[in-house]
Amino acid sequence: MNPLLQDFNTPPFSKISNEDYKPAIKKGIEIAKAEIDEIINNTDVPTFENTTVALDFTGEKLNKITSIFFNLNSAETNDEIQKIAQEVSPWLSEFSNDITLNEALFKRVKSVFDSKETLDLTPEQTMLLEKQYKSFARNGANLKEADKIELRKIDAQLSKLSLKFGENVLAETNAFELHLTNEEDLAGLPESVKEAAKEVATSKDKEGYIFTLDYPSYIPFLTYADNRELRKKMAIAAGKKAFQDNEFNNEKIVLEIVNLRHQRANLLGYKTHAHFVLEERMAETPEKVIEFSNNLLEKAKPAALKEFGNLENFAKKLDGIDHLEKWDGSYYSEKLKKELFDLDQELLKPYFKLENVIDGVFEIANRLYDLKFEEVSNIDKYHEDVKTYNVTDTNGNFISVFYADFHPRKGKRNGAWMTSYKSQQIKNGINERPQVSIVCNFTKPTETKPSLLTFNEVTTLFHEFGHALHGMLANTTYNSLSGTSVSWDFVELPSQVLENWCFEKEALELFAKHYETGEVIPMKYVEKIKESASFHEGMQTLRQLSFGLLDMQWHGSESPQTITSIKEFENNAFANTKLYPDVAENCMSTAFSHIFQGGYSAGYYSYKWAEVLDADAFEYFLEEGIFNKEVATKFKDNVLSKGGTEKPMELYKRFRGKEPKPDALLKRAGLL
Repeated sequence: MNPLLQDFNTPPFSKISNEDYKPAIKKGIEIAKAEIDEIINNTDVPTFENTTVALDFTGEKLNKITSIFFNLNSAETNDEIQKIAQEVSPWLSEFSNDITLNEALFKRVKSVFDSKETLDLTPEQTMLLEKQYKSFARNGANLKEADKIELRKIDAQLSKLSLKFGENVLAETNAFELHLTNEEDLAGLPESVKEAAKEVATSKDKEGYIFTLDYPSYIPFLTYADNRELRKKMAIAAGKKAFQDNEFNNEKIVLEIVNLRHQRANLLGYKTHAHFVLEERMAETPEKVIEFSNNLLEKAKPAALKEFGNLENFAKKLDGIDHLEKWDGSYYSEKLKKELFDLDQELLKPYFKLENVIDGVFEIANRLYDLKFEEVSNIDKYHEDVKTYNVTDTNGNFISVFYADFHPRKGKRNGAWMTSYKSQQIKNGINERPQVSIVCNFTKPTETKPSLLTFNEVTTLFHEFGHALHGMLANTTYNSLSGTSVSWDFVELPSQVLENWCFEKEALELFAKHYETGEVIPMKYVEKIKESASFHEGMQTLRQLSFGLLDMQWHGSESPQTITSIKEFENNAFANTKLYPDVAENCMSTAFSHIFQGGYSAGYYSYKWAEVLDADAFEYFLEEGIFNKEVATKFKDNVLSKGGTEKPMELYKRFRGKEPKPDALLKRAGLL
């Protein structure tokens, strides 16, 4: 029996084999189609219940199966899974089109939508109806038959291309290693970094040390290695991922994706892909996004140029370097930071043992939102590294299942993300609770040391856990509006706001304890962390804005078919935000997974947009106390639990009492 087709509560990972996926997905599609047919063939007049709600509850089986499959394709993949993904993705995009391009179904949905003024709907019901109608209208339901066929073709191509894009990036990440046997080449590297590199070499039956493009290996190398030539080698290897003359080159794929997205938008009556995407975001239009970005750029650029000038002078004074290159940035920044704040990342790491940080984030969730986390061993998992928890509230009510997967390995893509295996919903009077997961790539424990996090990794854990809280605390009726199913430029608010607790003494004292002595992080370090929080914030802001503006250039272009050179296009897009000299053999777009594989196309600006919200929201906590129950409850009731049931700005104003202003962000970033 296929375990994916059985009834299960949590995913039966250990019972699933790769052969199970295709037949299960096929069957899942069949079941979902039968559910759709039932709605269409209903002879009763279309109502909110028999059409809108019925449609929202379709495809549950399929969603469960595909969420398992695609989560593993990111976190625990192999050649076989990638091959299956290439096969099933077109099936799924075809099925999705079968729904949105189904005339009989759209007729029923439209009939309910057109009568909405006469229905006595709650705000959540109204939102469900509007979103459902728009998902049809925005995906071709009103198109002529020939255009519908064209749309299907485009969607099938896009689903395959974005998968291939990601596979190429992963292959390039895995293909590179820097193998060092000469101790002198390791000068400057902390012991923990050397030890980890030695273990990688040993695992590959090699002498010496191996450094890879996985973040826990790559970032420390660029930050600490004294050997400038080797830093250059690493940086260039990272920067030319999928931009080399080999089978993993993504240049053609980028142009194809951009052109297909543009054609799709035109077909649906939009000027560009960015216009199509932003219609359903807080930002509303590309013009607004560009205005928002340029306003921040105006504030950040003078600061960034000044910071860069100081860094150049510092590198010249220290090592006689005339021109800073990209592989010098992290190295001299770290040294300058140490000089200015007497703060060394390596000094901080012993206070951030992974297990303690996890306990810390759980304790903070407990104080703010009354949650308790209990690690359990009776939930099936897909890899031994994964930790599993039952989450309850302080009254013992079950809230969520929580999975956490923290360390890099061969079949796992770089970066960090939150995902879910099951959304919360209320069905037949039962509040079905969610199953949420976070996946990160943190330094692994070694033979002599536990996993000790850099401060940056600590904030990453808090960030992903913020997303997880958004999923766990969901309390809506309909699953399509539940948890993180919100406007994309609102989704980063819960994640980014939680990062703020990492900088507060009251929070740090809960978990930042030396892994050997148990000593709480000294106050002078906490002060230095706070002091240095806005260090090089101008340069950081410029960098974030440059990515967002590159994304908008790709997706806001009215004639992408005229773009021939990716490199040239990218250089033009970066012209106004550039600090370091260009590296001819490097290109960002060919490995910009957020926009070409993830869901951030025409949406990368969201990180900065949400920073305005998060700084403004956290200011409220600071005014009342970072563990103030009243403010936390307001945030939980109006933001975390509400999902996409109302317009984001309405929810935000209900929590905060007013619209957000960028002042709090500029103040926090030291840019005022």
